Amino acid sequence: LQTKLAIKMLLLTFVRTSELRGAKWSEIDWERKEWRIPAERMKMRLQHIVPLSTQALKILDILQKLNGQREYVFPGTHSPRKCMSSNTMLFALYEMGYKNRATIHGFRATASTVLNESNLFGRDVIERQLAHQERNRVRAAYDHAEHLPARRRMMQWWGTYLEETQSKNVQQGSID
Repeated sequence: LQTKLAIKMLLLTFVRTSELRGAKWSEIDWERKEWRIPAERMKMRLQHIVPLSTQALKILDILQKLNGQREYVFPGTHSPRKCMSSNTMLFALYEMGYKNRATIHGFRATASTVLNESNLFGRDVIERQLAHQERNRVRAAYDHAEHLPARRRMMQWWGTYLEETQSKNVQQGSID
């Protein structure tokens, strides 16, 4: 169950695998409906705020009942004081028949593609949610926008989109 929820959470937040695996309960702000990943755990060494959709919050609620007494949202099964193994989600994909056909990191590209093609959200909003840094040095020096209101709307749209896609697949006889 924990691995399935981790993969769903990764789909809903499109963070990097290491960021998800290392998530701690202390990083979740239930009131603001945000996950604040500290700079030291981010690739670019800047704090990253992940607005949480209602779908992501439901998963966290289930996980809190399972692991709320632990430090990590996704503790290791063999070493609960550590986070989930780096191979857990990847091996789950392999077991589902996706070896050499899909990667966990590829979910980020899928989210970016669908969001960009929707034409509902600006490129800056999507890139900020992916925790990508501006490559234009001048623009990067001046623009420190978080785009949080737009990102909150986008993340809820994304959560609903995934939920509706799953419902359609279940109605058509696919496995969720």
